[in-house]
Amino acid sequence: MTSSRRHFLRTVAASSVFAIAPEFPDFDTRVPSSRISQDPLRPQFHLLPARNWMNDPNGPIFWNGNYHMFFQYNPNAAVWGDMHWAHAVSPDMIHWRHLPVALAPTPRGADQDGCFSGSAVLHDGVPTFLYTAVKSVSPAEATLRDGRHNFLETQCLAISTDPNLGALQKLSAPVLLPPHNKNLTGFRDPCLWRDQNTWFMGIGSGLRGKGGSVLLYRSKDLRSWEYLHPLVSGKSNGKQTSDFVDSGEMWECPDFFPLGGKFVLLYSTERKVFWQVGEFDHKELVFHSEKEGLLDSGSYYAPKSQLDATGRRILWGWIPETRPEAEFATAGWAGCMSLPRVLSLGPDDSLQMAFLPELATLRAGEISLPPAGDARRGAGLLGFSVSGPTCELKLLSGQQPFSLTLSSAAGAFVSISFGPSKTGLELKINDHVLAVPNAADQNRLHLFVDASVVECILNDSAALTSRIYSPVRGQLALNGPDVFSEVRLWETQPISKDRLTS
Repeated sequence: MTSSRRHFLRTVAASSVFAIAPEFPDFDTRVPSSRISQDPLRPQFHLLPARNWMNDPNGPIFWNGNYHMFFQYNPNAAVWGDMHWAHAVSPDMIHWRHLPVALAPTPRGADQDGCFSGSAVLHDGVPTFLYTAVKSVSPAEATLRDGRHNFLETQCLAISTDPNLGALQKLSAPVLLPPHNKNLTGFRDPCLWRDQNTWFMGIGSGLRGKGGSVLLYRSKDLRSWEYLHPLVSGKSNGKQTSDFVDSGEMWECPDFFPLGGKFVLLYSTERKVFWQVGEFDHKELVFHSEKEGLLDSGSYYAPKSQLDATGRRILWGWIPETRPEAEFATAGWAGCMSLPRVLSLGPDDSLQMAFLPELATLRAGEISLPPAGDARRGAGLLGFSVSGPTCELKLLSGQQPFSLTLSSAAGAFVSISFGPSKTGLELKINDHVLAVPNAADQNRLHLFVDASVVECILNDSAALTSRIYSPVRGQLALNGPDVFSEVRLWETQPISKDRLTS
């Protein structure tokens, strides 16, 4: 990330209570749209803006018959900075239409240096947004000190009365200031839930030398907040780092919600995302973790969940770039949203996830392996191919080892291998290794390839997201030994004719 910060000298229309967030157009034309749309590394069915930098999903909400996604966005360059809230709308969580920027920094306001991550809820029927505002201050006043910035983080509120959730109206002052503690390692990314007619808010935080935590607050109206205590706390890894996230002393982007009779906590630290499942003590207002794990072993960060129209818990995450900044800055775009995942609890109350079933609407054609014992299975080798750099793959295998390759005329693109004799029953995708959860008889692998993005879920309980910067040329072919009880391969359709998803 870069520490550069551009300031906007723009006027803001204001009333006695609310300030209207100004609209900032995409005026960076240094990388032509025609070049971006032809970039072979640019995903075709993941949500991302037409250009420039994006990161965390913010405030996903189903409202007025549509799904609304907000996300961190720099309207001026394909590098981190100038954090705004971009806005996209969808009828199905798959096909998206971009709307004007929803939140922008207010000059001389609490968010003059950025509108950071937050949440959306319905309060008295009104869509209401809580987000972290930042402004540069002296190191002694800062709550965010990462070696590049000294930011004061406060929590701000905005509402919308627009049917399309446009023109978010900001409250003119923060609704929550950070506690006075020189050892505080951060104060950001509010998550919200309601219990017994009371709103609760968790704030990502931590203490220097001790560990990350989620600070718990409560309110009746989302405007006046009472601090209670830490909802849950962790431990430092003991590393001496300039950024407290890397030492585990700061937990970013917490999310806390009920699921299957339990409560789930997600948090991001040490550049990974962790989950915990347990009980929320409604009397003492503390969370007791019973199970925990790693949400995704790859390029996946800062997730945010929502309820869909049918009550399913849907999870979104940010898929960052893993190539050098100079490369994605030159490309004119950086980052994308993960595919939606449906969360559930397994029989042992561990967190499980599966790709949204409705993603099947992207399938353009299927190539399937004939049933076991069918003479058409041939000489025991797979040889399937699809056109272009996108596909969906489902495999069902036993405990025997295997090795598969997805390749094009440019060479191998994705190599997948399974070694049951290795420690942790390892599944290897290119250079990333994923421990295979115990399976009684069959291992289920579900994988999406979308240009430079590969998302994989194994046995509904382990996930790996990868970035692969080898352009596909011509057909994408699947080759390897036939040791599977099921192989299904689909070509996938783009959600935009020009890869700009707008």
